[in-house]
Amino acid sequence: MKEICKLGFQPNIINTMKEKEFINIIKDVIGTEYIGDDCAYLRDLGIVISQDSLVEDVHFKREFCTPFQLGYKSVMVNISDICASGAKPEYLTSSLSLPNDIDVDFVKKFYEGAKYACEICSTPNGEVRRGSIQIVGGDITSADKIYISVCAIGNTKGRNISSRKNAQEGYKVVVCGLHGSSAAGLKLLLNGANEPQKFIKAHLEPKAQIEFSQQISTFYHSEGVRPKNLSPCAEFMPYAMMDTSDGLMDALSAIANESGVLLEVDFDKIPYDKDIEQFDKWQDMVLFGGEDYGLVAVVPQDFELGVQIGVAKKGLGVDLVYSDSVILSEEKAILRAEALRMTKAKNLTQNKDKHTIHYSKQDVENKIFNHFNI
Repeated sequence: MKEICKLGFQPNIINTMKEKEFINIIKDVIGTEYIGDDCAYLRDLGIVISQDSLVEDVHFKREFCTPFQLGYKSVMVNISDICASGAKPEYLTSSLSLPNDIDVDFVKKFYEGAKYACEICSTPNGEVRRGSIQIVGGDITSADKIYISVCAIGNTKGRNISSRKNAQEGYKVVVCGLHGSSAAGLKLLLNGANEPQKFIKAHLEPKAQIEFSQQISTFYHSEGVRPKNLSPCAEFMPYAMMDTSDGLMDALSAIANESGVLLEVDFDKIPYDKDIEQFDKWQDMVLFGGEDYGLVAVVPQDFELGVQIGVAKKGLGVDLVYSDSVILSEEKAILRAEALRMTKAKNLTQNKDKHTIHYSKQDVENKIFNHFNI
């Protein structure tokens, strides 16, 4: 079950809804093993399936995007969920609930954008692939505002499907994509600004990391390369992967806590657009800003693609290693004190140029819920 968007336009609603508690209640009531990852993996059918909803004035505002961009993004965020599983995106259904002031042109442009998102998948080197994903149905009804619900289906044939529970000690943490750009774009829109345009585009027209997903899921499939430490009787090498729809730290924390490991991450190694440093609290955008739709994977050491930002160790949660140059001045004293406390508690030697702050699951959830005071 996909969680509610963290970077919506009414974040106080998120605090009230207590989404994680709701999800836990649903899991307890239903009693299913499928809820927990970005997609439900239906092994007997050879598919993964995911569903996302976008609600006007919570996830988007009409004045900030065109119908084409709205259709594009509603599809692309679901494709990203399939990519997070390692499966191949193939089919979508899209349902719309629309108010009376929506005209035929809006619907036409919306589905043109949705179709375009299905037809193209840009890879890191700018290549374009067409026609591999199809919209095969949906529903349309009336409502007081725009509600969008998209269901995505991925094919697992020839793929090793990930789970956020599969990280192991000794694995490395790799990422694909830039972090914080979408949050910067959202902030520009909320402030009535339109430059730098690249950040606004990152927010309104994200791109799912299809190529990176395929590289990982086929590399660790039994029909592909078999790592040296994989048992001869084992079919798959387990690995963990999530997208950064709810922020980089959210993905790191979820993987760490679901897998029962500590992820040590170096802030200086996280890829981001350097122009984001012009924003106040840009570090929070990089760490906690959502809707970038990059991928975070915790994989064995022999996987050589992506950007390595950390390692998995014994423990639980996330240790963020940082230098003075990337910490907000008003937070330095607090962070240094906490880092010193942690160092003494663990009997470690603190590097004078590097510090460490530990994030528990609750720390990350509190930060995500409150970092954007809109």
